[in-house]
Amino acid sequence: MKKFEYKAKNRQGRPYSGLVEAREEKLAAKILVERGLIITSLKPKGENIFTPISSRFTGRISAAEKVNFTRQLATMVNSGLALTDALRLLEEQSGPAMGRVVAEVINGVESGLSLSKALSAHEKVFNQVYVALVRAGEEAGVLDKVLNRLAENMEKQKEFTAKVKGALIYPAVVVAGMLMVAVVMMVLVIPKMMTMYEEFSAELPLPTKILMAMSGFMVNFWPVGVVLAAAGVLGWPKLMKQRSVRIKFDRFVFGLPVIGKLRLKAMMTDFARTLGLLVGSGVLVIDALQIVRDSIGSPVFEEAVDKASQSVQRGYPLAAALAETGAFPTILPQMISVGEETGKTDEILDKVANYFGQEAEQAVKNLTTSLEPLIMIVLGVGVGFLVVAIIMPIYNLTSQF
Repeated sequence: MKKFEYKAKNRQGRPYSGLVEAREEKLAAKILVERGLIITSLKPKGENIFTPISSRFTGRISAAEKVNFTRQLATMVNSGLALTDALRLLEEQSGPAMGRVVAEVINGVESGLSLSKALSAHEKVFNQVYVALVRAGEEAGVLDKVLNRLAENMEKQKEFTAKVKGALIYPAVVVAGMLMVAVVMMVLVIPKMMTMYEEFSAELPLPTKILMAMSGFMVNFWPVGVVLAAAGVLGWPKLMKQRSVRIKFDRFVFGLPVIGKLRLKAMMTDFARTLGLLVGSGVLVIDALQIVRDSIGSPVFEEAVDKASQSVQRGYPLAAALAETGAFPTILPQMISVGEETGKTDEILDKVANYFGQEAEQAVKNLTTSLEPLIMIVLGVGVGFLVVAIIMPIYNLTSQF
């Protein structure tokens, strides 16, 4: 498929411009005419050597753009606007990257595909959960309601992610600053001072010798460090593709004192909220479990969801199936059991998601609270070591005169 840049106007004289995809220029013109546009300019989209590089930075679509797209589409569909007309309006209002995606979705819908099928061609933008919910909304005839719930869910996830990232910014900045200062000291400052000590033939204490060895290694063998870092960056993704390694690493992370609990609670927040959204939109429990399983991002819980799905297929209630795995916190199957008895499983799951979300936020606060004194201790020990290693030789020199 080729991309063509076009400029056109509708019958009322309103100008339009953008991109359209087609196999050849005639088909591109036909698509625009079918949209009711009068073409004033149509040409192939030019690319240069910088296009692939720049697209990596300008082609990203933010979570806020996806939320706005979903919310506005729900409003337009609810007001009775035709789907293609609603999508065209959203194409005009969207940024360049999102506009290109919406244009391709319009082409798919106009060629006879359903909205969910057209969206599924852009899995990097619209994930499996998004597509499944849209499909459920189309089949039940409540697309606007499903899109509204989906937008609310995305906003909650975005807000939770922002809180977690915001709470971890301070420790990350402090640690990064410490590492930068340490590198500058080791590479630029310490070697000059060591040269001075050698000129005076000063007796060097053990801390100074350790510091000299560390500095010498960083100055003389930095290519080794670069090679090791590059090997780690390139080799880690390949290593994590092995399921056995991923499972061991996942269990190791879950076993960490504070970080493990935080990850578990954050994962349970997403699991409960997504499962509740799917079930409440009319998706079968078995299908909903499979969708959540593919988006959960943890091999340990993927296995647990597989076991639960098999139990549900054998006729077990969802709560009993999840409890049988032993992987989920006790409160989750207990609350789901209440929801199954009252027929309000989706509402209960939403409440469970809010509970785990609050617990995760508290865990983040505890993490930052515990990291601050730990960082100060490490910083104090590091500064003390540098002072002793640098000042003691100077003190020995002055005592000789």
